[in-house]
Amino acid sequence: MDEEILLPRGNVSGDIVRVGDTVRRPAGPWTRSVHAFLEHLHRQGFAHAPRPLGFDERGREVLTFAEGTVPWGDDLPLLAGDEAVRAVARVIRELHDAAAGFVPPADAVWNTLIAPDRAELITHNDLAPWNLVIGERLTFIDWDGTAPGSRLWDLAYAAHGFMPLATWSDWDHGRRLGIFADAYGLDGGEREALVPLLARRTSSMHDFLRDQAALGVEPWTTHWRTGHGDAWRDDTDYIARHETVWRRALGLA
Repeated sequence: MDEEILLPRGNVSGDIVRVGDTVRRPAGPWTRSVHAFLEHLHRQGFAHAPRPLGFDERGREVLTFAEGTVPWGDDLPLLAGDEAVRAVARVIRELHDAAAGFVPPADAVWNTLIAPDRAELITHNDLAPWNLVIGERLTFIDWDGTAPGSRLWDLAYAAHGFMPLATWSDWDHGRRLGIFADAYGLDGGEREALVPLLARRTSSMHDFLRDQAALGVEPWTTHWRTGHGDAWRDDTDYIARHETVWRRALGLA
């Protein structure tokens, strides 16, 4: 077997390695269900996710490797342009449309960390710059949190990460949100429904970390202790204070 090259790990995932043109990741009870979903997406022509290749001799899941740059940290400016916003929104729309026809296996198990607003289809639940690879095409990675949810629940989280609706960013969040909604193709009713979800979805991350930290569950307790909860709370307050900005950007005011 080719040499194992340790890849940068996220805030939650265990050791992830590259072996040739594949990625090996720790598997969970939900992995077979996630692979069934990814296989469905590829059958529908969705090419912006890794292909599942089963499991290796150590029981790790095996996926195709996506070559490119993750636009986070110093590389976040790769998402600064209007066309980058449009491209991300179009890929998410393609993802949701492909997911709509998926029938989960009868014994499906999902890694549902936070209860969504409703369950209308299977969603990624962590669509953010740190889970995007910019290469030959845009590829979303880290599908461990795939679970039932809704288009708007997924979009509210994506809006937080990609606009980003955050206190530390000086980008024109409202204008970017309008571009994002147009490129995705949100209708008037969906725009109305999205606005309150923007703060609610961000707040759900704060509350999840708070509750898990109170129980002493890792890695969430460490995230809470190192300020992740404060960041989600501050962003929630920022989003709630600027609701009129989001409504205007979405053509609702």
